[in-house]
Amino acid sequence: MGDNDMLKREGHSHTEFCPHGSGDDVELMIQRAIHLGFKEYSITEHAPLPPELQNEYAGQKTGLTEASMSMSDLDAYFKKMTLMKTKYADQIHIHIGFEVDYLADFVSWTRDFLDEYGPRTDDNILSVHFMKGKDDKYWCVDDTMQDFEIGLLSESENAQTLFATYFNLVDESVTASLGQYAPNRIGHMTLIRKFQDRFNLDSQYNETNQKLIQEILRKILDRGLQLDFNAAGLYKAYCNQPYPNFKIAIQAQQMGIQLIYGSDAHSVAEIGHGYHGLAEFF
Repeated sequence: MGDNDMLKREGHSHTEFCPHGSGDDVELMIQRAIHLGFKEYSITEHAPLPPELQNEYAGQKTGLTEASMSMSDLDAYFKKMTLMKTKYADQIHIHIGFEVDYLADFVSWTRDFLDEYGPRTDDNILSVHFMKGKDDKYWCVDDTMQDFEIGLLSESENAQTLFATYFNLVDESVTASLGQYAPNRIGHMTLIRKFQDRFNLDSQYNETNQKLIQEILRKILDRGLQLDFNAAGLYKAYCNQPYPNFKIAIQAQQMGIQLIYGSDAHSVAEIGHGYHGLAEFF
């Protein structure tokens, strides 16, 4: 299906409410999406994190404090995004939701959050950004190379065991008990590869990880979930491939899983990044 035969959709984007973003106004991002011909647009800001996570987190402080919007911003977030949805309704269909973190130790907190705020959303992504590593603490997967190396890679026997740890968390996230407002899409399922070229991580997956990937895809399909086909990795200096890669994307598509393009934009300039390279999948 070519670009002209489909509804062009941006499925993963952020806003000025993200502390680690560019600060660009979401309205300018929406205008950019309209200019590029997108007809559907999902605003999926990083949901607040459990306050108790700070007691279980190691690594650079900003990897936690700047990872998500704050609880105190939620009302302003919904007010602004609802205004955008209404203002541009005749030009683009806007979805409002969150990118929610899967944290195995905080499932009940996350479920309570979704029970309260989920009714105000219509499109949500579930992602793994944190995993247990050195000192049995949580470390951020995609913040700094130093934290990745010290907190996660150095604690793993090799790249394959690191991949397996991450994929097991993604696998858990798919079946996590997050209630009736659980996210409908699994985010960047291979984010663990963000720094792969810096640390020369294996380019292929061993048999164990191939089976894990198949299991994740099967569970996504069984639950009728979507898969975020995230172009951001193409533009990361040490990744240079989408999340997931094309091989996994082809497997997912052949199984009947719906792939949703996401730029994962945190700025106006990133809207539409890599779209044409992934468009054949939509």
